[in-house]
Amino acid sequence: MEKLRKDIVTGIVKQFAAYPWQDEEVNELVDPRLGIITGFQELLTKLEVIRNIDLGSQPPAQAVQKTEAE
Repeated sequence: MEKLRKDIVTGIVKQFAAYPWQDEEVNELVDPRLGIITGFQELLTKLEVIRNIDLGSQPPAQAVQKTEAE
């Protein structure tokens, strides 16, 4: 996966945004400075790790059982 770049985010905003984004908002996604939320790049990197997990190597989920209270 490529590193997130401002031109990529700006292109997505132009294609899909419901409202116009300020330049500062796009900059915060690409290179977070406020530290309030996790950086968008970090989120994308974590999602890439999850996407690359071979589900065939994972054990099946445990059976879901209905309890008597239900």
